[in-house]
Amino acid sequence: MRLLELAETGDIAAVVGELGTLTPEERAACAKDTAALREAIQETRYQRPQEEVAARYAADLGCQVTPEAAADWLARHKSAIQPAPWTVDVLDLYPVAWRAELLARFDGRLAGMSVGWLRTLEHLVRTSCGPVPMSEPFLFYWLPDRAGDHGEWPGHLRGGAPGATLAERLRADDFTPRLLPLIVAHPARFVTNRTYWLGLLTGLAADGLIDREELVRNLFADMADDPPHPHHGWEIVEPLSLTPSEHALVADERVALVERLLARLLQDGTRMETAPSLAFLRALAPAPAENASAVRDHVALLDGSLPVAAYAQEILAEVAEAGLLEPDVLTEVCQRVLLRPEKKLVRAQLSWLDREMRRDPTRAARVLADVAMTFDHRDASLQERALNVVARHLEKAGDAVLPELRTAAGRLGPGLAERAAELLGASPETAVVEQVADVLPVLTGPQPVPGPIETAVEVAQEVAAVVANDWDVVPFERALDGLVRHAHRDRSALAEALAPVVRRKPRERYDCTQSDLYDVARAVRGDEPRENAVHRRGDSRYARVPSLAGAMLMARLTEAMDVIASGTQPFLLAVPTDTTGALEAAELVERIGELEQLGVTPAPVDLAQALLRVAPACDTAATPAAPGTSGTSGEEVLRAAEKLRSEAGQRLARWLREGGLPRQSSHREGWREQKPVSSWEMWCTPLRAGVVVDPPLPPAAAALFGPYPQRKTSLGEPAAPFWVAQLPHHREEMMARDYMESPQAGRGRTGILPLVAESGGPAEYAVHLALAIDMRMDPDAAVDALLVLAARGQLDGELLGEQIEVLIRAQWVESNRAHDALRLAADTGAYATVWSVLSAALPGLLRETPVRGAGAFLSLGVTCASHCGAKGEIPEVVAVAERTGSSQLVKNARQLRDMLR
Repeated sequence: MRLLELAETGDIAAVVGELGTLTPEERAACAKDTAALREAIQETRYQRPQEEVAARYAADLGCQVTPEAAADWLARHKSAIQPAPWTVDVLDLYPVAWRAELLARFDGRLAGMSVGWLRTLEHLVRTSCGPVPMSEPFLFYWLPDRAGDHGEWPGHLRGGAPGATLAERLRADDFTPRLLPLIVAHPARFVTNRTYWLGLLTGLAADGLIDREELVRNLFADMADDPPHPHHGWEIVEPLSLTPSEHALVADERVALVERLLARLLQDGTRMETAPSLAFLRALAPAPAENASAVRDHVALLDGSLPVAAYAQEILAEVAEAGLLEPDVLTEVCQRVLLRPEKKLVRAQLSWLDREMRRDPTRAARVLADVAMTFDHRDASLQERALNVVARHLEKAGDAVLPELRTAAGRLGPGLAERAAELLGASPETAVVEQVADVLPVLTGPQPVPGPIETAVEVAQEVAAVVANDWDVVPFERALDGLVRHAHRDRSALAEALAPVVRRKPRERYDCTQSDLYDVARAVRGDEPRENAVHRRGDSRYARVPSLAGAMLMARLTEAMDVIASGTQPFLLAVPTDTTGALEAAELVERIGELEQLGVTPAPVDLAQALLRVAPACDTAATPAAPGTSGTSGEEVLRAAEKLRSEAGQRLARWLREGGLPRQSSHREGWREQKPVSSWEMWCTPLRAGVVVDPPLPPAAAALFGPYPQRKTSLGEPAAPFWVAQLPHHREEMMARDYMESPQAGRGRTGILPLVAESGGPAEYAVHLALAIDMRMDPDAAVDALLVLAARGQLDGELLGEQIEVLIRAQWVESNRAHDALRLAADTGAYATVWSVLSAALPGLLRETPVRGAGAFLSLGVTCASHCGAKGEIPEVVAVAERTGSSQLVKNARQLRDMLR
């Protein structure tokens, strides 16, 4: 058929000509063939020449012989083609009445269409004498089309009327009287998120085609009825630049929008989440009188994030300057703001109070009492600023306020107490800071682990708890032992109890974690292993590099499956006896003795984990037993072990006799003097020498303390508590290895540092380095661990201070993060402990060019030194104090110098 042949060649003009020679019946007869021709290139139309695609679509459109079919076709293919002159050429083949009916059917299906369809409809209007479409999609494209360039469209398809400017074209356009009023009636439908539209409408208002007041009134009425997203609202109101009269014109609508925005800000959020609402509020620019009606909302916003609180503070200050803020509200504002940690807010509040007393000196007494709240702030520079405000207005306030100010001044830092005493006429005693002993945590010691789980149902419950939350070590160890014990006793009963547990898989993790106990439960039941089961991860498809602790856990779980399958071992040796993961030596002797009587050889990984958890005989004698344990002396335990005759028993006896696993120092010689480099490795990474024990332990166990293996990738999971519990008497070795491998890979916020502090063994270079690094990544955990180490007498303040200083200098730790962590520790009452760290860090922080934020460390040093009575000159502090100038750094250095004399 000639039509199909022409369509395949891509000759659009020939296709249109051929359609003109066919009757409607002949076109209808071709419809199936043209549809098949079009569908043949549906998937590849973007890779084909444009003419070929257009020719096939033109042939198919021409065969839609009824207005209803043509309207359906155009709506169905609105996104597949861009209307071009050939579209109207095809439609012009039909009679006027046919086109008028098509126009009526098509107008309601314009949503999502491009501007080309508007031109097609406009052509149908003008050639069929049909009504002008008034649907929203048509309106949306009509005005921008009049403002733009019609490109290569033929003159009879360009629409509108000629004119040099948009205003001239619209005045001459016969569509304008019908369409422009519809747009002005509901402008927000078109303007929202499209600032181009706002420019068009405001330009038409300037040219006199529309009334600007009507436009503004209708725009705000629309936004009040259907509030836009704050980002879009800001884009509308900001460039609109309302005049004072227009502000008054839409006052009610603006107030309604402000109320909604304030309600949204009361929920707070991130800076990105709150920024649009704040920008919209600033663009709406409510007057002080309008803001006065929402004072309580603005006061509540003062507790929000910094941007939200800063906005509320700014608005309340404007309300106060207009004389519309009650004194008690101002006091409440001060209570909410003056002790916040953000210096910007506190400085702004003090400036506001300063202006209040300048504006109305009669209120000085009450306002100075508000200013004195800042004396409780922990930042010395803000205390000093508040004291300066008091000094400026004290004479206006009179003597009545002096007792209250003197009481407040008693809470000033030591560097300002003397000046406050001179200013307020206080007695010298008020300037003395009481020296107190450190307040450190009360140590309770490790708690004993309950005995074996009694029933299969309880085992299933413990397994379910571990799979859901794999954080705690004790539930995992008891559940793993319970699976082995009860599988040995009655595997079928345990399998039945585990049925509901295995229905919920744990989430897939990069490393092996305690939730992989799920795979052992499936093995008990004989279920098909899941695809990434722990014992399958050695396959090439799952060739991930686990942590050393994860590899050890993987070996234990895999071995437990083998033990359950063989039914040889009735229980596990490595179950700890206290919550740190430690295993009492006497208990291990009894367990191995019981296996000897049964003729059972312990599984090798289980035995290795038990040996790593047991304290050597020398430590057993010196370390107090955990509550509920036997407390047997080391000599008695060793004699009992030497009576064992099995290979495992003899190995335990030798292990205890020789002192167990040798301890290794992680100190890297010369780390402080080396120049920091971009690479973490080989600069201050702890030493990982490794030791070899004879006879060797299984590879997974030996990797925990042996020669450090080459790591191909950084770890994908943060540290977990079971890492610590695998080497409960060798925390230094554990921290020197996996935990420190990639300090930039998100290792923070795991919370294991307090567990490390409660664990056993020396706390040296690696443990302290982890404290210093986690002041950036997990400050709460770092502070908890620091206090526990201090309470146990194991904190080396000098080492930690030097590490903090070097890490700050190398930009591995931000100075403000380290300062905030130490401030948090000091706020608990551990002033002497924090001073031991600061006194070691300050020389390096102040040497040569002081680091940014050094003034804050000096201020904290003043507080700590005053409370713990520290004395002794620090040359670097003296050098900074003797500089000229009055910067905060120099001021704080002078205060600390004088304090230490």
